[in-house]
Amino acid sequence: MSHTAELIAVGTELLLGNIANTDAQMLSQGLSALGINVYYHTVVGDNPERLRTAVETAKGRADIILTTGGLGPTCDDLTKNVLAECFGKKLVFHEPSARRIEGYFRTLHPDRPMTENNYQQAMLPEGCTVLDNDWGTAPGVAFEADGVRVIMLPGPPRECKAMFTHRVIPYLKDLSDGVIASRTLKLFGIGESAMEAQLREKMNAMTNPTLAPYAKEGECELRITAKADTEEAARALIAPVEADLKAHFGPLVYGVDVPSLEAVAFALLKERGLTLGTAESCTGGLAAKRFTDLPGTSAVFRGGVVSYATEVKHTVLGVPQDLLDKHGAVSEPVARAMAEGARKVLGCDLALSFTGVAGPDPDERNNPVGLVFIGLATPEGTWVRQVHLTRGRERIRHIAASHGFDLVRRYLSGLELN
Repeated sequence: MSHTAELIAVGTELLLGNIANTDAQMLSQGLSALGINVYYHTVVGDNPERLRTAVETAKGRADIILTTGGLGPTCDDLTKNVLAECFGKKLVFHEPSARRIEGYFRTLHPDRPMTENNYQQAMLPEGCTVLDNDWGTAPGVAFEADGVRVIMLPGPPRECKAMFTHRVIPYLKDLSDGVIASRTLKLFGIGESAMEAQLREKMNAMTNPTLAPYAKEGECELRITAKADTEEAARALIAPVEADLKAHFGPLVYGVDVPSLEAVAFALLKERGLTLGTAESCTGGLAAKRFTDLPGTSAVFRGGVVSYATEVKHTVLGVPQDLLDKHGAVSEPVARAMAEGARKVLGCDLALSFTGVAGPDPDERNNPVGLVFIGLATPEGTWVRQVHLTRGRERIRHIAASHGFDLVRRYLSGLELN
């Protein structure tokens, strides 16, 4: 049976835009991986009447309602009260949850007594499944009524993510009459619309497994999801679809179930015992930042030079002045010289360079916004990729850095560097 879920986020601060609803993104991705359709997101302020209306609407179009927020100890934490009322359940005091909350406060504030209002968090719908919260105070809740599964989670993203991963996923898997498995192919170098156009007929014809495209910043994902009696059988359904997609898209597929391009580049560098350095202009150190955000990269990353000023390109990286004068800083020859200079200065096996116009205006030579040259210097030679990017300074910088990691990935995998 296919399940349909609706997410209801509770909190006036979300409506006012004071905080971003990152819980919804995380939950939608997680539910999709379980093969559960998410058709609606609703955000409601701390108002019982409006929350009641949202719940009644959700009951008519979803068989799983998942709420976030409103489980705390203050007077505006009304989610449990309203949900219990909507489904005809009484709130009862749950002694084990109260003891857990007391223990949490003793650990967190050993010299401060717990205020009485925190016991409100231990008032739970009668007969519910309690989802223990080892990352905060408010327990989560799950119950079934009126043909609907209701799941309530705390709002703080750190708690919500941990609770979903360790409490909700096992709970939802137990409801299924089979096993759901998924594999996610990551692609770089193709847009979502182009990818979807090539796969539309195939996706529409598929039932089990299913195929769903997702767009991310500058790259795409294809998630294959299958359901079967066992994990092994579900994986067997996925395997031929995965093989077909890899054959179809070729080197555009940079990995399966991998976190990022930089993670793939790091793994290849580490596997081969090679080191990397960067020389950055328009990206302003973003490539080095993204790479060193990965734990363990000190084993392969030698360092980076942010050569934003033209004179730094010459004095630090050794870019010949005549190249700068003749071609300008945003050019193929300068990108090549920057990468080769970084490789020499930093003493690394491979070096990336980035020079371009991130905007908001063209440069002094009237190079357009979005023109970027990315260089890769290696023991076998130096390659430069020219790209034309759009839609804002931040996006241009991010995708330019991704192109650099893609060059490293392609070089170390023996693929064409075009």
